[in-house]
Amino acid sequence: MTPDKWNPYRLVILVLVVSSVLVSSTVAHRGRHTQGVVDDGRSLIINGKRELLFSGSIHYTRSTPDMWPDIIQKAKHGGLNVIQTYVFWNVHEPVKGQFNFEGKYDLVKFIKLVAENGMYVTLRVGPFIQAEWNHGGLPYWLREVPNIIFRSDNAPFKYHMKRYVKKIINMMKEEKLFAPQGGPIILAQIENEYNHIQLAYREMGTRYVQWSANMAVGMKTGVPWVMCKQKDAPDPVINTCNGRHCGDTFTGPNNPYKPSIWTENWTAQYRVFGDPPSQRAAEDIAYSVARFFSKNGTLANYYMYHGGTNFGRTSAVFTTTRYYDEAPLDEYGLQREPKWSHLRDLHRALNLCKKALLWGTPGGQKLGKHTEVRMYEKPGTNICAAFLSNNNSKVAHTVKFRGSAYYLPPRSISILPDCKNVVYNTQTIVSQHNARNYVRSKVASTLKWKMSPEQIPSVHQVPVNNRIPHELYSLLKDTTDYAWYTTSIDLSQRDLPMRPDILPVLRISSLGHALHAFVNGEYVGSGHGSHEEKSFVFQHAIVLKPGTNHIAILGMTVGLPDSGAYMEHRFAGPRAVTILGLNTGTIDLTPNGWGNQVGLTGEKNHVFTEDGSKKVQWSKVKRQGPALTWYKEKFIQLFFEQTRFDAPEGRDPVAIRMNGMGKGMIWVNGQNIGRYWMSYLSPLGKPSQEEYHIPRSFLKPTQNLLVVLEEEKASPKGIEILKVNRDTICSYITEFSPPHVKSWAREESHIRAVVDILQPAAHLKCPNHKKIASVDFASYGDPAGVCGNFVLGTCNSPSTKGIVEQHCLGKPTCVVPVKKELFDKNGDACPNVNKTLAIQVKCAPSHH
Repeated sequence: MTPDKWNPYRLVILVLVVSSVLVSSTVAHRGRHTQGVVDDGRSLIINGKRELLFSGSIHYTRSTPDMWPDIIQKAKHGGLNVIQTYVFWNVHEPVKGQFNFEGKYDLVKFIKLVAENGMYVTLRVGPFIQAEWNHGGLPYWLREVPNIIFRSDNAPFKYHMKRYVKKIINMMKEEKLFAPQGGPIILAQIENEYNHIQLAYREMGTRYVQWSANMAVGMKTGVPWVMCKQKDAPDPVINTCNGRHCGDTFTGPNNPYKPSIWTENWTAQYRVFGDPPSQRAAEDIAYSVARFFSKNGTLANYYMYHGGTNFGRTSAVFTTTRYYDEAPLDEYGLQREPKWSHLRDLHRALNLCKKALLWGTPGGQKLGKHTEVRMYEKPGTNICAAFLSNNNSKVAHTVKFRGSAYYLPPRSISILPDCKNVVYNTQTIVSQHNARNYVRSKVASTLKWKMSPEQIPSVHQVPVNNRIPHELYSLLKDTTDYAWYTTSIDLSQRDLPMRPDILPVLRISSLGHALHAFVNGEYVGSGHGSHEEKSFVFQHAIVLKPGTNHIAILGMTVGLPDSGAYMEHRFAGPRAVTILGLNTGTIDLTPNGWGNQVGLTGEKNHVFTEDGSKKVQWSKVKRQGPALTWYKEKFIQLFFEQTRFDAPEGRDPVAIRMNGMGKGMIWVNGQNIGRYWMSYLSPLGKPSQEEYHIPRSFLKPTQNLLVVLEEEKASPKGIEILKVNRDTICSYITEFSPPHVKSWAREESHIRAVVDILQPAAHLKCPNHKKIASVDFASYGDPAGVCGNFVLGTCNSPSTKGIVEQHCLGKPTCVVPVKKELFDKNGDACPNVNKTLAIQVKCAPSHH
């Protein structure tokens, strides 16, 4: 063989092709009755059949059981065939040896629902999961196990980790949920992104990786195990990719006989308090997924597909209660468009390429500096799929491929499932858009508030029990966010400043996360750290008096850390307390002797429940309540018209907007819906989260008890109960847009059109069995703007709105063709303008 013909890559391809033929033969011999999952360098083989897998992360703990069926069905309709979920150790075993798998923690029920929808499951057992979840999923009691070192070759940690993993695996086996048993679980994950911290543990880390892999494989699940972001994952464990662009950043599995799997494609970015909004365009996600499958990918998972809600105290440090709201299904389970539909169409296009991707021989070539083609073709057949890529993010290109010219928008991939016809382009959206609306509830519009201040303790109520302030994590033990620190100091008149314009200053150095300071029962001020820097220094002028002065500090956590090495050695709370500016100099109160009280009195009395609320005195709300105040309210909830199931009050999700409030927690009928923090503004000058989800399953038909703990001086009179919908839907299609991907189908080895005329069209569909009630905007010409904010351009066909109304009004779904003869019957007023059809309609419940 001459040197210019020698190419080791070709040899690898040859080996893979031969192995594929052998596996193909084996698969065919076994037949469809084979139960189980095997893998090779091309794909997973499930029950004897190769599969292309489109997966989405949906966490059972972040929604409610009544929401699960709808969310899973929407995932399936979005083209997914796999649901991925973590398993959350700290909610399942909050106390050592005491397990909880009830309600929204019913893992088995969730997995069985996925199976009922004909979908597979990837079970990320962890047990460390990160996931922006409190303590990374590890139970707090694990910190108190003697001599423990998390996530290392440490006997105490390995003992409890193996015990827990065995518990979960045995539960799955008992319910026959693994694929070899006829169940939906096709993959399991051990550990999570350990490469990030492995070097910190040196040899203990290397040994731990090997032990974890051996332990997992030894559970004999009958399905492959994966480790994400773990380049040295030991055989047979598969190393997988996490990130936004694994088609470019992933160097591939660490052995050629392992499939290429993408466990986390981040659909946006989780948010922490103080963050501005996080977004990721549907076009960018689609490009990344198409690129991954064009480069031998077999499974891509969207993290998250539905983020949901961090109810109660389950969010990690500084993480907002709302989680991955920018996912294809938003916090409320509503379809975020065009993200949901654009990805659904991508999955349809890739499925048209399925035979070529799974059985074809890969190949490719550069077409230009920024353009290329990747192909999968089976010689001697019509099976062929091509991916034409333009990797230039600013400039469009036209390329020649097999004698035809193809236009490629900037940073886009066109998919040709027969190597001829473009059925999908990642940058060209032909699906609908929508906008989310918050509508004030009519039946819950009047809230009559009552208040009950929390008592500010002194050393009389909380006697000294430590010389210095106690470390906060170990004091709270993850049972509450709050702990009081109390001390006192005796001063004489000569200790105090003589001038009235000079005041002493209280300085508190804290390891995090936040605090409120009180002197002699009066609120002084607040301080807090951030997600990036938990530690902070609080300084504020205070008024002291001759005699005994009582100082009370309410130390607070905002979730436990969820990442990094040596998590068992993290600390929080006041570290040093001093008073500056006294005549006698600075006084260090750190070793002064401190009392501690874990939790608030209102928490201990459960004032957020019907019975507990009767244990305290409630009074009418003043204009602005003092810091640390409990508010309660009864409201007639949106389910008032439940028997009239078509009424909007009874169908849409429910939220509460915390206008005018500072920081605290919210309970509805005793259920904690999470932390709110309106006073922590993002760089844009707004709170990171204003609305908070109230699941309908938390509500009664009438007289729901709403209790709010407000930590700062605020008034609850601006709080609103809202209905949430995505009833504003839009379309924005050009005359050069490709036909919808569902215009095509595969018959055996051929791709054919299933419509008479291949043309672009606006496709509109109302959510939740609603119908199109009005056409708010319609223009055929050169309109501009985005859904919810379209504007007319210089060119517009005056008949557009009437045509759209004729096609769409009163219907749950409609299709409006983008063709000149429909809109320009009286002549084209602007023939030199490339035409666009923009439509915005409003959906509403249909009345019977």
